Order: sequence, then C-alpha cells, then structure tokens
Amino acid sequence: MIDNKLVMRKLILIAGVFATLSCSGVEKVEGVNDDKTDETVTELALADGSATAETCALYANLWKIQEKGFMFGHHDDLMYGRYWYNEAGRSDTRDVCGDYPAVYSLDFAAMSDDRKAKSGEENAIRMRCIKEAYDRGMVITACWHINNPLTGGDSWDNSSKNVVSSILEEGSEVNVKFKGWLDNLAEAASNMKGSDGKLIPVIFRPFHEHTQTWSWWGSSCTTSEEYIALWRFTISYLRDTKGVHNFIYAISPQMDSAKTVDDFYFRWPGDTWVDFVGMDCYQGINNSVFVNNLKAISKVSTDKHKPCGVTETGVEGFKATDYWTVNIHAPMTGRRVSMVVTWRNKFVGSNENDKHFFSVYKGHPSESDFVKLYNQGNSFFCEDLPDMYSMPAGMTVK
Repeated sequence: MIDNKLVMRKLILIAGVFATLSCSGVEKVEGVNDDKTDETVTELALADGSATAETCALYANLWKIQEKGFMFGHHDDLMYGRYWYNEAGRSDTRDVCGDYPAVYSLDFAAMSDDRKAKSGEENAIRMRCIKEAYDRGMVITACWHINNPLTGGDSWDNSSKNVVSSILEEGSEVNVKFKGWLDNLAEAASNMKGSDGKLIPVIFRPFHEHTQTWSWWGSSCTTSEEYIALWRFTISYLRDTKGVHNFIYAISPQMDSAKTVDDFYFRWPGDTWVDFVGMDCYQGINNSVFVNNLKAISKVSTDKHKPCGVTETGVEGFKATDYWTVNIHAPMTGRRVSMVVTWRNKFVGSNENDKHFFSVYKGHPSESDFVKLYNQGNSFFCEDLPDMYSMPAGMTVK
C-alpha cells in the first residue's frame, strides 16, 4: 500500500478537479460535481423512465465525469486476484496503489441462468462485493455470459442459429426457461441494496460483443432483426414486467481493429433502448487503433447524448513495464470517455504458468508505472470520485 504522502501528491495533482467528499471521506478540491452558477442545464434520458434517483444520479455523473478524465476499472477486482480469493477488502489494484478502482466489473450470468442453484457460495461473494463497492462509492458494471438456453451449452456455444428465435417464441420451452433466468436476475437486482437501504445502480451490458461470432447472440447466429428484438425483449421484461429500476443499459460491441462511427451502430437497438455506449477493445498495444476507436466512441457519445466508456480492454499476460502510461493513459487523455476497464486477473494460486491476467498485481513489473497512472490528474480511482449517487448540479435525467 502507498503511504499518505503519495495520497497527498495525488490530491495536489488533481487540484481544480473535485469539490466533494471521496469514498474514504477525504475532502477533495473543486471538480466534477462543483456547483457552478451556470443556468445551463444538461438533460439526459434513460431507457427506464422510472429509474431510481440514485440510478439517474449515476447516469448524470457518468456524463459529467468524462468531461474531466476517466475512471479506472477492473473486472472481478474485489472477488479475487492473481494470488488470493475471497478476502474481504482485498484488491489487486489496491495492493499496488493503495486505492480501489473507481469501477468494479463483474458477471451476472451465474446469478441468473441454470448455474444459480450450484453457485450459492460464489454468488454470495459477488453480492458482498457489489454492496462493498457501492458503500465505498464505486461504480458497478456487469456483463452477462449467460448459457445457451436452447442447447444447454455455455455462452460460447454458437452451434445453432435458432436460439434467439426460440427465445422470442412466446410460450415455447426456451422462452419459458429464458424468462425464468430473467426472473432470477430481477430477484438479484432487488436484493442489491447498500448500507443506506437503497437499491444499488448497475451498468448492465447484456449480449456484449455482438459484433463477433463467438456467442449464441453474436453476428453468425442471429439476424439484425433478431438481435434487436432480443435486446428489447430483455430490457422490457426486466423493466416493465419485473420492475427492475436500478439498471443502466449498455451496449458494448467488440472493437479490436480500427472502426468508424458507423460501426458502433451495428444492430443498434434504438436510441430509447440504449443508455450507455461501451466498447470492448482488445487492440493489444496498438495505440493508433485505440485512439481511432476512442475518437469514434466519443463522437457517438456526443451525437447520441449518452455517456460512453471502454468496458473491457487489456493484454493477456502483458510484460511491458510502461503499459499504463503509454498504452492506457496517453490514448485515454483528452478523449471524453468516462472509463477504461481492464479484464480480470484469474486466481492461479502458485501456478505461475497460467498467464491469464490483464491488469496489475503486486509483483508485476509494471507496478511503478501503474502508480504513475494513479497519480495522473485525469485518472480517477475510488478516492477521487464525487458522490456518484447524488445528482450533480446542472444536470437532469428523465
């Protein structure tokens, strides 16, 4: 863990950025939520007109924070790390820089599909991590590697082109099964409450990387019409039938090579059905591709008046000692993108031959460079955040 001098250096570097209490209670200087006397009010709209006040506030803050910099996030950061599992309060990120990531990412699949019955212990850990993240003031986002409801395979089972059509056939066996999975997810969402007793908002990104062919909802298994219908059916069922009002719905195509603005509209479900524009960008260390795609997603964000972010990225087993300053901070700077979330560090115990990690951990050669990223004035970690669940001045969400 870093010492207090390094924390203070961080505070000095972000002078002029924040004017709120951090999640640790340290008073910050001016910034993202500072109350200006500007009469201009920015209005945003969610797919859920009945979203909770905290969900609306989070949405507004996602828009506002990308004007100042970007939040750092890490998948499953609170649940396990490369050398540890289920240690409350532990984090690979915190082990290195002394602070938690601003964004906690996880997967909702085992909380909803046919794995739920056998995943009670793991799901209890997930729920603990969600609540701890919220109580700290972190932002929470969730993907959904849901199993194939037709074949019984996993989400990577793309052996049939009839999955989505079967889901959409009202009353069919697959339709009933899928609704049951959505019922499970809705139940979990209703149980996600912080210490304040309020429902915890989550950026939910179902059917992610739909531009690829690896999944049963991907481009090789569905038509454009089927994917859009599946998206709308899922959101409508959760929102209107089950009364889930603490989700922000994010679309997140995979953009590993250079893409255009138009590529982000591939199978776009409609402006009133999408809240957040994400991208999963595994571009390696190709900064030109990353910068190109960051510019494109930022343009989509501006055009659609919706916040955006890099919902997954990283290089598996990376060794570069300057990865964080060269391949993350430099491309992200000045791009008006709210977050960059690295994929997980698999728990491997003592198995050093398993290189499935995408972020820093104690002992990785990029440790000192990661601290440099942490100390940048436009990189936001947990302690840098304003109150993400209170509506900032000059914003309204309908």
